[in-house]
Amino acid sequence: MNPLGEKKEAKPVIRLTKDLLEMLAKAAEVEMEDVDLEFDELELELQPGRVRLIPRIALPVEEKPTRLLGVEYLPPKQEYPGKIVEVKLGATKTEGGTRGRSIVIGGETAPAFYFFHSSTPHRPVIAFDVFDTPKVSLPGAVKRHVREVLEDPAAWSKLCVERFEAEMINLHLVSVDPLINDTSPEGALKTVESVLQAVDVPIAVGGCGDPEKDLKVFEKIAAATAGERILFNSVTLDMDIEKTAKLVKQYGHTVIAFTSMDMNRARELNRKLYEFLPREQIVMDTTTAALGYGLDYAFTVMERSRIAALKGDPELQQPISSGTTNAWAAREAWMTMDALWEPKELRGPLWETTTALILLLAGVDYFMMMHPAAARTLKTVIEELMSGKKDDEAPVDWVSLRI
Repeated sequence: MNPLGEKKEAKPVIRLTKDLLEMLAKAAEVEMEDVDLEFDELELELQPGRVRLIPRIALPVEEKPTRLLGVEYLPPKQEYPGKIVEVKLGATKTEGGTRGRSIVIGGETAPAFYFFHSSTPHRPVIAFDVFDTPKVSLPGAVKRHVREVLEDPAAWSKLCVERFEAEMINLHLVSVDPLINDTSPEGALKTVESVLQAVDVPIAVGGCGDPEKDLKVFEKIAAATAGERILFNSVTLDMDIEKTAKLVKQYGHTVIAFTSMDMNRARELNRKLYEFLPREQIVMDTTTAALGYGLDYAFTVMERSRIAALKGDPELQQPISSGTTNAWAAREAWMTMDALWEPKELRGPLWETTTALILLLAGVDYFMMMHPAAARTLKTVIEELMSGKKDDEAPVDWVSLRI
């Protein structure tokens, strides 16, 4: 009886007798329901060979890589319908000038140094900056190399060609500025003629930045040096574009179309020049900013201009010029700073070198530079790139490198 008075149903009890065990042993399978088994002692006998042992699986030993994977790389090849115009700078005697040789820039059909796509027809050119007055504030790291010729632009130019292997001279007629010496166009012409006599490389002639005065100076020099293919630096949207273009065309020179970091303004200026001047006499300059002072933006504008030109934009298909010496406008290039910044005599040339190398990859064809070490480094890199040498070895064995 349970506490509620209900009668509990008794379970049947089955005892495993000897006879029953024998009967069970003969059965292949026994099925029982609702059965409780009670044992005083239980023995289990395992027959040999009936137990399956799971073999141990040895984990693979992870080997460290000892070499790079031998995977073939095929660079993507894109067709560019556009081509950069070729511009000849300087003229030899047989070409109507007096230079020892002329230089051609431009002609690219792919981005800078895409040798897997096409060859680069003409190597970029390095011109050394020379000034017609010692009143220009030069950084000490540059002045130490030209101190003895600061008073003589012709001697300065000769020094750059003979000692620093300048390919061109970029003569800046700063003294014509009305706020400096206000040198007359006739006086500026004498300086240009002295430089032409001192060296036989092509030359570029720059003004002071005053639109009216520069035009007067350019007009005087262009007429007196007809056929020399001088690169006049520069024509801007603020100048009389028609008059400037016509005198460049009339006397057989070339000109830099200068705009300030704006592709649309570069297009506008080129478009206006095309009305009066053949494309083969135009080089464009979209402005160079120094490392840390907008170099990334200067690079972007130049690279975008070059890509647009190669993709078929006819108003940007001109060789690119860079005033790389603008790198010295950065105070880090010439100021005395904490020792962590290294001495300025080293830091300044590095600033100019870095600026030049970055813009080289953007597609610059004509570099204006000042420091001999910076120019020499850029020249070495250009020669190495143009040599076409292939190095199949990895520059660093980073697989086994220990730090």
